[in-house]
Amino acid sequence: MFSIIQAAGWPIWPLLLCSVVALALIIERLTSLRAARIMPPRLLDDVLNVTAQQLPARDMVDKLAKNSLLGEVLASGLRAVAAEPKMPEGKLRLVFEFAGRRAVHQLERYMNTLGTIATAAPLLGLMGTVVGMIEIFGSQSPGGTNPSQLAHGISIALYNTAFGLMIAIPSLMFYRYFRGKIEEYVLELEGAADRLLGQLRRYTTV
Repeated sequence: MFSIIQAAGWPIWPLLLCSVVALALIIERLTSLRAARIMPPRLLDDVLNVTAQQLPARDMVDKLAKNSLLGEVLASGLRAVAAEPKMPEGKLRLVFEFAGRRAVHQLERYMNTLGTIATAAPLLGLMGTVVGMIEIFGSQSPGGTNPSQLAHGISIALYNTAFGLMIAIPSLMFYRYFRGKIEEYVLELEGAADRLLGQLRRYTTV
């Protein structure tokens, strides 16, 4: 591995940094976007069952908020109604919308960075290719070709191009995969907020 890095020259170092960052972000997103941390299966039904009778106690709402991202969104509406009894439905809907925007912001954390790496890695590989071409042209002289410099230039060009693609392709694939999951979660969060809003109408005024 070290010999490959030496052969690829200095342009490989930005690519190595991108690969480390991309791997860390992919692992973090795979962990954070698990359904258990975003949308636990029975949580919404449990909340609806409790609120059908009465508003839950404050400590129960706090525990709900710490449960998952869905719990945070639902808890925001419950806290708003508890703080302001007979809250107008329009105002409560705004509370849910603001909580939903915060949830989307958390879901999309680090996604711009991963997308940037997927876009920049081929360009960094292309830069390495250009550096390699410069080395190749530099090997030409009136007295003939310098074989070692020519081989080094070819190594720089090929290794950086290949490494840039090796980083960009999986980064782009995971970026698209995470985007799809986020869009799915956003739709589910919106549906859950609407269902709880309908349940809380009994505590609001028109």
